Amino acid sequence: MIKTIIAFACLAAPALAQPDLLNNLPEADVVFLGEVHDNPAHHENQTIATQAIGPAALVFEMLTDDQAARIPADAVLDQDALQAALDWDRSGWPDFAMYYPLFTAAPTATIFGAGLPRDAARNAMGQPLTQAFSGDAARFGLDMPLDSVQQQAREDLQARAHCNALPDEMLPMMVDIQRLRDAMLADAALKAYQDTGGPVVVITGTGHARTDWGAPALLAQAAPDLRVLSIGQFESEPDDPAHDLHLVTEPHPRPDPCDAFR
Repeated sequence: MIKTIIAFACLAAPALAQPDLLNNLPEADVVFLGEVHDNPAHHENQTIATQAIGPAALVFEMLTDDQAARIPADAVLDQDALQAALDWDRSGWPDFAMYYPLFTAAPTATIFGAGLPRDAARNAMGQPLTQAFSGDAARFGLDMPLDSVQQQAREDLQARAHCNALPDEMLPMMVDIQRLRDAMLADAALKAYQDTGGPVVVITGTGHARTDWGAPALLAQAAPDLRVLSIGQFESEPDDPAHDLHLVTEPHPRPDPCDAFR
């Protein structure tokens, strides 16, 4: 794991105020590029970094294995064809136009899916993680409970993320689903590296890119010899960013997400 912590800021307009930083990242076998999903500036920054890295593989939190397998070789270069092949419009993710440049930034990269569909997430709630995860659960620490401090911190984070509207008894299950998603990302990144030799770029939410307990931490546990770099993106300066590098952009305008819980 690359441990150097560097913070740098860029603004949504212009698209990148300090492009040299993303064009000259430390070398790594696997690079996690975090995002706030609906922020266009974050996708622009990911595209710049992806072009500079020239990955042999791209892993997407937004795609399942089945979706990745359906991509025709020539569809990557046609936005409409790729959007249709992925059935993106029914996925629930933001506008595909923000994600499409990531595919063209590495047009020869092998695409891997690491997504957990919503119905699968619902089915996994209440299941032991060793049953919900299809791979080697012990390799990614899913056979062990979290320590009490991390468990409480992660439950508090889930409560805030859901506007303190969830019943307390749901919070441990929400943490388990996040752990499952982290393990799926780490597992897909490891498979991508083993299949292609890397480098591998992982496109995911900034929360999943945390080096203390997110997918990079699980990947480091499973494959400690890999050089892993994590970049988080935020809309305000975080108190204690748990990433090797982080960027701060202007907030993207959006309705209050807590309105859905009122």
